[in-house]
Amino acid sequence: MEGYGVFLGLLGSAVSVGFLSVLFALVWVLRYREGLGWDGAAAKFNWHPVLILTGFVFVQGIAIIVYRLPWTWKCSKFLMKLIHAGLNMIALILAIISLVAVFDFHNAKKIRNMYSLHSWIGLTAVILYAVQLVLGFAVFLLPFAPPSLRATIMPIHVYSGLLIFGTVIATALMGITEKLIFALGPTGYSSSPEEALFVNTLGLLILVFGAIVLWMATRPHWKRPAEQNSKLLQRNGRTLDGNEEGSAMTDYSNADKLDVECSGEAAARKRNAKLDEAGQRSTM
Repeated sequence: MEGYGVFLGLLGSAVSVGFLSVLFALVWVLRYREGLGWDGAAAKFNWHPVLILTGFVFVQGIAIIVYRLPWTWKCSKFLMKLIHAGLNMIALILAIISLVAVFDFHNAKKIRNMYSLHSWIGLTAVILYAVQLVLGFAVFLLPFAPPSLRATIMPIHVYSGLLIFGTVIATALMGITEKLIFALGPTGYSSSPEEALFVNTLGLLILVFGAIVLWMATRPHWKRPAEQNSKLLQRNGRTLDGNEEGSAMTDYSNADKLDVECSGEAAARKRNAKLDEAGQRSTM
């Protein structure tokens, strides 16, 4: 892999910052808010930011870059698809539970639902994410879709996944700001109390995590090699190190040429055998 050290540094940073974001969310609701509960009170609402940051931000981010991990390149593509789909399913389940928590809290407190831009974009992101997951499962995991359809859908699938992830990051930032303003009031928030500074730091962590994941996911030299290259390298007992992706293509081309040459020699031997047989018959 080109830039292997940089990749490992960014991967470690992404995991660390993502985990720290989840930890900050827990500290926020446990120290500054009413904690966690499932009784319809404010503690139930607090599951919303915690689960969104855990699933819809952190787990979804890991699901996006899981294909980039070079030590998984020897694994079958189907196995990696299952891992990718499983992580996305976990993210969706946590997002749905978080929506149940916030809707139940609003209904219990007689608060109107779906009135803010945060709620509009957030619910849209969840719906699009569910559609993305279902279509991805049907096209890329089930064996019924023809290769031409998969090739057509793949760029759309990748783009929409990154778009949804970026939308989730923006929605999370809007959400924590909205919660702070409601909890502290405009005057209290503008005075920069300890809670406001803590949650603003959380927002910066979310932004940094999203930026790292998007950068790693859009670098072409960190893309998983084509399946045929991986299989060829496994047969040769080699790993994709340094710039071997390009050499793998050369090796594969040479293998194709060798197959052609061998098949040509076999055909020539078959023709010579027929001529010898015909000559023996004419002699007899």
